[in-house]
Amino acid sequence: MRIYRQLADFTAPTAPVVATIGNFDGMHLGHQGVIGEVIERARFLGGQALAITFDPHPARVLRPHQPHTLITPLPGKLELLAATGIDATLVLPFTEAFCHLTAREFATSILVNAIHVTEVHEGENFRFGYHAEAGIDGLEALGRELGFSVTVYAPRIVRGAPVSSSRIRKLISGGAFSDKNALSHARALLGRPFAIDSTPAPGRGYGARYAVPTINLAPYTELLPANGVYITTLAVGSGDNAELFDAITNVGNRPTFGADSFAVESHLLNFHPLDLTEQTPLRLTFLLRLRAEQRFPSPDALRTQILHDVARARRYFSLCRKLS
Repeated sequence: MRIYRQLADFTAPTAPVVATIGNFDGMHLGHQGVIGEVIERARFLGGQALAITFDPHPARVLRPHQPHTLITPLPGKLELLAATGIDATLVLPFTEAFCHLTAREFATSILVNAIHVTEVHEGENFRFGYHAEAGIDGLEALGRELGFSVTVYAPRIVRGAPVSSSRIRKLISGGAFSDKNALSHARALLGRPFAIDSTPAPGRGYGARYAVPTINLAPYTELLPANGVYITTLAVGSGDNAELFDAITNVGNRPTFGADSFAVESHLLNFHPLDLTEQTPLRLTFLLRLRAEQRFPSPDALRTQILHDVARARRYFSLCRKLS
């Protein structure tokens, strides 16, 4: 997949361009469905399939004082977009000046003059332009005037409700904590387990042969699951050199030890000593929530609970392997 980091880098092809525009946070089943149609149409027309996205996320520019954590930061989003088979992604810098473009200015200067778009494919809730002034009706009207067609998609329905990034974010973060299966519910909407990319926490003795089966992740500022204990896998390294470990991960403040000490801490079940530095890529995948964060009366009580958690995790991985 070709990646264009700004509009000036993009050279419009002579072949038709079939595009979709969005934040694509999470790259969930709804996004994947539309992108699949874009790719199919581009192949039919002998043209190029293009995703247009933004960095930073518009919410961080439009509402800077409201926290907005991402399901998939840009590097992960680009990796997931590439996995769809789309030809190219254009990442438009979302600046104060950019957000003041009217719908007409966006369609004229970007979609038509710069990209020479032939078709635009969007979900029916799509909005664009200054103050989100225009919706699908406005896009279709501009398309008729400026010479591109618009294909509209109804929301993808999974488990009785539309798939959306906000719904997934609420499930993962614990906003739907009354749902004991919130994490598996989010997995159904994403089409894959929720995962985060990080590196080892600094200052913990990495750099030589690492011989302790617990790895703390570096501080992570994007979306994390609700505090608690999870069955996870941890991929250490990247690409063909990555090694996958079964793990149990604690997300939270470790209340048994008193003072606030938030950490994402993974205990590797099938650990062996490995080479690890503070720059080693880590991918932590959340599979199942075991329990909520809790305070234990003593470190011995905590150790007893950890042994119970480890036994449950080993049974989980054993069953998964028997079923695979």
